[in-house]
Amino acid sequence: MSLSLERFIALTKTLGTIGYMAPEYGSEGIVSTMGDVYSYGILLMETFTRKKPVDDEFVGDLTLKSWVAESYPHRVMDIEDANLFSTDDDEHLIAIESCLRSVLDVALECTADLPQDRITMNNVLIRLNKIQTQFSSQ
Repeated sequence: MSLSLERFIALTKTLGTIGYMAPEYGSEGIVSTMGDVYSYGILLMETFTRKKPVDDEFVGDLTLKSWVAESYPHRVMDIEDANLFSTDDDEHLIAIESCLRSVLDVALECTADLPQDRITMNNVLIRLNKIQTQFSSQ
């Protein structure tokens, strides 16, 4: 079964979900694994902030991605999901902030506007494993 170019592009315009869709899907109808990297970055942001790209607060130019980017790196604790971490210990709070900053750094690298500027999933895996190793021992 083969798809014509017109059919292929028509399908790509309907498969994504607003907020998770890489910019090139909507503007050019281009499908690639780098679009999946973008979606994964949004998923990371969603997991650690407990916000969804379609939440009412994200209107106009304010998106989940821009909200996280504006808070990175100095105000990441202002956007983290308060239910995710609970500690009164300043030593652990510093480690949590560092961990969150590291994860959101990966998320932002996943969501670069241009596909060629995004981190690869192999590098995402390597970075997240390093973060897990570094912070699971603390």
